[in-house]
Amino acid sequence: MARKSPKGDPVQDAPQVAPVQHSAAGIPAIGHSLRMAQQQMGVRRTALTLLRVNQKDGFDCPGCAWPEPEHRHTAEFCENGAKAVAEEATLRRVTPDFFAAHPVADLATRSGYWLGQQGRLTHPMYLAEGAERYEPVPWERAFDIIGEELAALDSPDESVYYTSGRTSNEAAFLYQLFARELGTNNLPDCSNMCHESSGSALTETIGVGKGSVLLEDLYKSDLIIVAGQNPGTNHPRMLSALEKAKNNGAKIITVNPLPEAGLERFKNPQTPQGMLKGTALTDLFLQIRLGGDQALFRLLNKLILETDGAVDEEFVREHTHGYEEFTEAARTADWDETLAATGLTRENIEEALAMVLASKRTVVCWAMGLTQHKHAVPTIREVVNFLLLRGNIGRPGAGVCPVRGHSNVQGDRTMGIFERPAPAFLDALEKEFGFAPPREHGLDVVRAIEALRDGKAKVFFAMGGNFVAASPDTEVTEAAMRKARLTVHVSTKLNRSHAVTGARALILPTLGRTERDLQGSGEQFVTVEDSMGMVHASRGRLEPASPHLLSEPAIVCRLARRVLGPGSATPWEEFEKDYATVRDRIARVIPGFEDFNARVADPAGFALPHAPRDERRFPTATGKANFTAAPVEFPALPKGRLLLQTLRSHDQYNTTIYGLDDRYRGIKNGRRVVLVNPDDARELNLADGSYADLVSEWRDGVERRAPGFRIVHYPTARGCAAAYYPETNVLIPLDATADTSNTPASKSVVVRLEQSGTD
Repeated sequence: MARKSPKGDPVQDAPQVAPVQHSAAGIPAIGHSLRMAQQQMGVRRTALTLLRVNQKDGFDCPGCAWPEPEHRHTAEFCENGAKAVAEEATLRRVTPDFFAAHPVADLATRSGYWLGQQGRLTHPMYLAEGAERYEPVPWERAFDIIGEELAALDSPDESVYYTSGRTSNEAAFLYQLFARELGTNNLPDCSNMCHESSGSALTETIGVGKGSVLLEDLYKSDLIIVAGQNPGTNHPRMLSALEKAKNNGAKIITVNPLPEAGLERFKNPQTPQGMLKGTALTDLFLQIRLGGDQALFRLLNKLILETDGAVDEEFVREHTHGYEEFTEAARTADWDETLAATGLTRENIEEALAMVLASKRTVVCWAMGLTQHKHAVPTIREVVNFLLLRGNIGRPGAGVCPVRGHSNVQGDRTMGIFERPAPAFLDALEKEFGFAPPREHGLDVVRAIEALRDGKAKVFFAMGGNFVAASPDTEVTEAAMRKARLTVHVSTKLNRSHAVTGARALILPTLGRTERDLQGSGEQFVTVEDSMGMVHASRGRLEPASPHLLSEPAIVCRLARRVLGPGSATPWEEFEKDYATVRDRIARVIPGFEDFNARVADPAGFALPHAPRDERRFPTATGKANFTAAPVEFPALPKGRLLLQTLRSHDQYNTTIYGLDDRYRGIKNGRRVVLVNPDDARELNLADGSYADLVSEWRDGVERRAPGFRIVHYPTARGCAAAYYPETNVLIPLDATADTSNTPASKSVVVRLEQSGTD
């Protein structure tokens, strides 16, 4: 039976700590998934809903972007996928009565966990200027309010259009079309905060800003390197692919500052043997210091160059550019500097080298542990160097594998959600729709916050997500949002961003992935693109949480009709009635989507073209894959300080908090914990169980403080600490970003720990 939402916020300042676990999934994951799902949906709805997740005739999980195998299990979902579905398909409701009982000032004091647990939004809600509470508003009046504020701007560039990865291909295409027809490229998205560094590095080096492998390549590989990633929590279905690769003979090297249970042993809940014994995944664990990855790969590259016969000379000669400059830089790699940067031993690196040299087919997977550093882009370029040396791009069983976090975040970018669109994309858009899209680059996430802060942006519109909680420098971000004239959020659930508003604010409730979408021409489906460039349909089956919800495409189309008016030649009303007409236009604008409607009718979907993977063709400025030769960087650590990385608990997905436990790391009933190596803790007089404030140090001299964190002695890399976001986003300066990509540097924050008043 489903439970009601919690009335009060749980106490979170006394977390309990148990031993760290050394395996993931298994029977506990099944029990935890079903328990949380039943609390939100009840028994019958749980069964009906979960059996449709990631099925060919079902809906795409609203969680991560990991691809589905060709042959799917009856239960093709993981623990965190079950949680994501339960949160969306919950029977709990946030009605106008809720907002009448809770003024915005009250909502602003609540935790993200409490807000999310209240349930699904049911009505459009409006916060008038000077008002204390949101009140229900008709849809047409909501669009009028947005139209009024946009008409009052001096330029369309004073408005910002943010996108979350949950948004479908159809909605994303319409959204960017509206923004560009209005006259702006201000289209920041969640990629700006995660894999922007990957896209920047890969576009420069191989010509495509996406991964070059399919799921089958993992199964065929000899060696998989998993760097800066925790799939056991963030992409649990990836563990099944790693298990299959292991069974086929692959070796796995894990490069991470923290040992993670899922990469130690996977207890596959799909098989009896898997649940009981499981499969050991990692063959070599390199417990690297935060930010030391570039130095590691640079030294490995030097050692490959020094090994006779190790370089694929034919591939290098035929398909690459910049080899001489790269080799000159690589040969200067220094053992002592690398050991200092990485915290590894010479024996660790030599063992890794032996595994690399024994592999004919190597895949490197990574996530935020590589992308969220100042030197993230050169780090990923060094990974590409590493793969190019031995011809490991464009070969079955080999390639780059940036693992995207949010379902369809990659698809949104493919659809044109990008503040720096390619001229060819804009040319195609102009040819198809008959208007001249703006050519000046727009604002990414960090620059959008700066524009709001400085009064240069006045309207903020978010298609999904929880922008305030996800962004860095929390106090700066919140102050910037409060300076806006209007903030608008298209949402399924309540979150922190609804409590941090401009002078006026709107909450526009939308359909979720799990829900049936009926429009003028009948029942609709949408499409998504997974982390490996596979596109397929997603069909919701549940009745909508409220009759007052609109789909994301419908919201965009109605907004466009109100704002752009009869002067727009775009058939917005037709697009709202029939999403197939949107796909027809996508097919004519975006390469790889030719004959879109016919191809997506295949239940398995279709793979987008990828020139480096498919034909060893590299569409770069040089026409070849580019070696690069950046100086080696790694974070400096002043005496008495620690390098902090922000991360997720096992009971959260991005900023959505499902519960207060982090089962694999032994944390229960609390989130304000900081994981510190016991030797570092002793040197800094930080007793296990004591409390400290985390204070970040940055060149601007501003004190950024996160108070009241319980010290947990934990086997982190020396000099490194870890704590959960969004609670620690307050510590990340807005201008502490990666070079080139401008991604917040959330994985190498210099902090000092001061005794807390909580202690």
